[in-house]
Amino acid sequence: MKVALLAAVAALALQTGPALAQAGAAKDPHAGHMADTPAQAKTYKATGVVKKIDAAKGSVMLAHGPVPELKWPAMTMSFAVKDKALLDKLAVDKKIDFEFVEQGKSYVVTAVK
Repeated sequence: MKVALLAAVAALALQTGPALAQAGAAKDPHAGHMADTPAQAKTYKATGVVKKIDAAKGSVMLAHGPVPELKWPAMTMSFAVKDKALLDKLAVDKKIDFEFVEQGKSYVVTAVK
């Protein structure tokens, strides 16, 4: 009887062990730390002409060429800037090469060349 009970407890422990380990790992702040890292946003490149700068809002209106990766035709649109210091590199009617990322429903300029 004791052997059968011990065998049943051992079998149960083997079946629930992985589940308990996963549950414990979920509470461990160091467990799965790679899953907590947000995916790196894809960076897109384009060339455009500065049409308007809004330093107060941290945005720039650009007339840019096509962006094939996004299936965008040439158009004029407003972009937020990641760092307002980027605005210092801009002037109305200046042609620029720039990089941007999608952030939520917005597009954000991350670099200007």
